[in-house]
Amino acid sequence: MDNVVAPKMTCRALAAADLDRVVALDAALEGHSRREYFARRLHAALRQPKQHVQLAAADSRGLAGFLLARVLHGEFGRAAPALRLEAIGVRADAQGSGVGRMLFEGLLAWARKHEIAEVRTMAAWNWHSMLRWLDSVGFQLAPACVVDRAVAPGAAGPAVDDDDGGARGEVDYGAQSPNDFQKIERDLADVRSMRSADLADIVRIDRRHTGRERAAYVSGKLEETMADSAISVSLTARLDGTIAGFLTARVDLGDFGRMEPIAVIDTIGVDPGFAHRGAGRALLAQLMLNLSALHVERVETVVAAHDLALLRYFYAAGFAPSSKLVFVYRVREEADA
Repeated sequence: MDNVVAPKMTCRALAAADLDRVVALDAALEGHSRREYFARRLHAALRQPKQHVQLAAADSRGLAGFLLARVLHGEFGRAAPALRLEAIGVRADAQGSGVGRMLFEGLLAWARKHEIAEVRTMAAWNWHSMLRWLDSVGFQLAPACVVDRAVAPGAAGPAVDDDDGGARGEVDYGAQSPNDFQKIERDLADVRSMRSADLADIVRIDRRHTGRERAAYVSGKLEETMADSAISVSLTARLDGTIAGFLTARVDLGDFGRMEPIAVIDTIGVDPGFAHRGAGRALLAQLMLNLSALHVERVETVVAAHDLALLRYFYAAGFAPSSKLVFVYRVREEADA
């Protein structure tokens, strides 16, 4: 049981000098190197230290474990900030001695200090060792669904009749190839890569779509897009010369123990004034094309279990339930107890 902290163990912030040790520890656990992933995460934390929590556990032998998390602001329709636990690893000879629990306690201390109410994470249903650890530290199953789909052309489901989760439409593809269909979908709107100059329009659409003012969140996503274009695939769709919709997405290169890169859609929104004109379909079609060029094979997103309209929208676009489960640790409930 992971409940007794090893003697002479210390917990501190990860530093740039730790990169090689983190990569080596992770490679020993996973059987392959994820250097690019960890280099990007450490660099992102140095660039935006208030948005990341990266911890190291050390003993007399050196690095005994690590934990990477980042702050969620408005991703997946969230109204309040949360922490997203993305990676945790403990050196093989230190497992079972409380290292993982100590790292998690360090994360909770950071959450309390910054008045963050939840820690969220994901794990595949058959990742048994991780599920046992999540249960032991107090995570619970979250009321959310992970849906995903293949990026490959031709994997799309039936066309979506509108852009806000409405009824499905029946389409006769005839002799058209999947690539022809994707081209038709993209031609529904002028889809471009997101730029810093798009901020005001995206904030306007997001406000109309969510009913909330999230300028800080949108600005942060744009900053992320500009700073790390290699992993950001965020898009805008124009109709009648005006930005009518947007999609923020990124390529995750190793979160939650993934061996292959996968794209994650954080937010998708269409101005209600342009509903039913295909902006949402055009955004998804262009995203699939861009991801295919990057050799990314799957795309996923998280949807609240009660958001039936959004679930219907993604199911109609070819998404299906994933093998991953979403977990939550409620820091606020812990504080109130």
